[in-house]
Amino acid sequence: MMFVLDSHCDTPSQILRLRDLSMDNEYAHVDFPKLKRGGVDGAFFALYSPASLGNEEAYSYAHRLLDGVRSVIHSHSGTAALAVSENDALANKKNGLFSVFIGLENGSPIGQDITRLQEFYDAGVRYMTLCHSADNDICDSCASQNKTWHGISPFGMEVIAEMNRLGMLIDVSHISDEAFYDVIRCSAKPVVATHSCCRALAEHPRNMTDDMIKTLAASGGVIQINFYPLFLDSEFKQILADSHIMEYGEEVEARFINDPADPVKRKAWNAVQKALADLPRPSFKRIADHIDHVVALVGIDHVGIGSDFDGIEVTPAGMEDISMMPALFEELALRGYSRADMDKIASGNFFRVMNMQQ
Repeated sequence: MMFVLDSHCDTPSQILRLRDLSMDNEYAHVDFPKLKRGGVDGAFFALYSPASLGNEEAYSYAHRLLDGVRSVIHSHSGTAALAVSENDALANKKNGLFSVFIGLENGSPIGQDITRLQEFYDAGVRYMTLCHSADNDICDSCASQNKTWHGISPFGMEVIAEMNRLGMLIDVSHISDEAFYDVIRCSAKPVVATHSCCRALAEHPRNMTDDMIKTLAASGGVIQINFYPLFLDSEFKQILADSHIMEYGEEVEARFINDPADPVKRKAWNAVQKALADLPRPSFKRIADHIDHVVALVGIDHVGIGSDFDGIEVTPAGMEDISMMPALFEELALRGYSRADMDKIASGNFFRVMNMQQ
């Protein structure tokens, strides 16, 4: 029985923006009706702290997100349940419940207080993305220009050791190339890239080179393919730039985030989302191309899916939200993937690495 797991959704941020997950929201990527239609059995809800926040602000913000996730689970106890292991997830599926896993995206909430890792682990967090779009106290970001640490910081080395001790997965998405190789060298356990793509198919610093993918696989890890068109297809970067939508779209989004109850600001942000959806976007089949590339490089045991839904402003054509997930598996079947192969892509590979943390 295939268990479909999405290893990265930014849905907690949308919960703070007053999204009702019980409703089929027009501009939402993830809600319970869409999850059911998409046959998705579980997802990691990422507690994303923007890099613009200071450590203490990020810590408080992460707890607000965590409280939001807990509230959703409590208020939808007949629909969803927390999961912290594969066994939890399989039991939830047997009982007809969607599994909410929790990840921490960006290590800024940890600050320089390593005891916070235990705190978040005890709260149910099972992976942490070490950084986001800027360097922090743990490591360098792939997006930064200065590269503060030229890899992992001395404190970051302590963080890696503590995450290994706790059994918390290390997520290498967003970190710099140098930091990636430092993590592989220092971690005693396999690591994951919960929402990344292949740089050979789309030139972007957020994507992994072939050598990085091979190194990840050699250590037992897995890359979960991101659905963001900018990471899937190099040509979309120019399409997005030529549209000029994000020149005003980012400000519109920021206003909406600051006041999500304001119907005028919500309507303005929805208009931006519609404009983005009207752009010529790469097909969802490009996701399968990235999966093909990983399989050709390192085999079937090191790839999965981590959509980044609710954290991306535009989606591939034919994969407008999580309800359309079956189309991806239909495409993989057309390409000759067996049921056993698709079981691994759907969750088996990720769960294998997760189980190796204990």
